[in-house]
Formats: sequence, C-alpha cells, structure tokens
Amino acid sequence: MISLILDDAETRMSKTVESLRQELKHIRTGKANPALLDNIRVSCYGQEMPLRQVASIAVPDPRQIVVQPWDKSILSEVERAIHKADLGLNPSNDGSFVRIPIPPLTEERRRDLVKAVKKLVEEAKIALRNIRRDANDQLKKGEKDGEITEDESRRGLEKVQDLIDKKSNELEEVLKRKEQEIMEV
Repeated sequence: MISLILDDAETRMSKTVESLRQELKHIRTGKANPALLDNIRVSCYGQEMPLRQVASIAVPDPRQIVVQPWDKSILSEVERAIHKADLGLNPSNDGSFVRIPIPPLTEERRRDLVKAVKKLVEEAKIALRNIRRDANDQLKKGEKDGEITEDESRRGLEKVQDLIDKKSNELEEVLKRKEQEIMEV
C-alpha cells in the first residue's frame, strides 16, 4: 500500500514539474522560439485548428519567427489569430509568409517576466504541497484502519517528505535557469 501511495505521489509531482516546464516555454525571453505560438488556434475550414496543423513555423534568426501556411488562402486568418493571441507581437503578412519580429525586452519587462515566472513556480510548489498532504492523509488513514503499522506510516511520511524536497529543488533549478534566460541581454 505504501509503495502505491508513494508511486502515485511521485507521478503527480513529476507531472506538476513537467507542466511548469511546458508553461514556461510560452514565456517570451526576447529570443524567437516556436513554442511561443503553441497555444494559437486559427479559424479556417469552418473550425478552429492549432497553428501547427495548418502551417510550418521556422526561426530563421534569433529575432524573427516565420509562419508559412500550407494553404495561402488562410494567410490573413493566421495573421489575425497571432494578433488575437495578445502575445505582444506584431506579425506582418508579405503574401506568402507571416513574419513575426521579436522585439527586444526592456529591463522593466524582464523584471515583470521574472515576477510572473516566480508566481508560476510558487503555484507549482503549492500543488506539490497539496499532493504531499494527500499522500500523508492516505498513509495516516491506512495506519488508522490497521492496514499499515505505525513504523511503516512514519517511514512513508519521511519518504513523501524526501520526495517533495527533491521536486522542490527541481522547481528551484527550473526557476533559476528561466530567470537567467530572461535576464540575459
């Protein structure tokens, strides 16, 4: 029973860390990154479709993203969808491509982005603590119901704490790397 609780907690905590990593990919660092456009959906062919399914996305240089729709008739829809995404980007349509220049970040904007990243990391830490609480509650309930001994419960609680310490350190590393990336000029 203890191994099931620990495995479940570790899986959930790993998903939390990975989810944070994915979310941080969408935060602009002043460098062109195709991941900035991951959440954009384009209205075409009578439905909403992810941008990646209707166009190729390339990064020819660190300050520009180029989107080339496979069907030229949806070029204006792609441009409109990027505008609507409110990413602070200003795409331009040149007839066959949508070019998206990535403006350099100001010092103030960099600080705001670091604050936003810290907030996301703190939310992830809260999620980890909630997972720890759930695992601890399950262990205590198992002890109360007589399914596990008091010593096993105590060892399980220690393992859960070790696990959350390890995952918290991972979150701190992710924060440190992203903060360096953002503040790099």
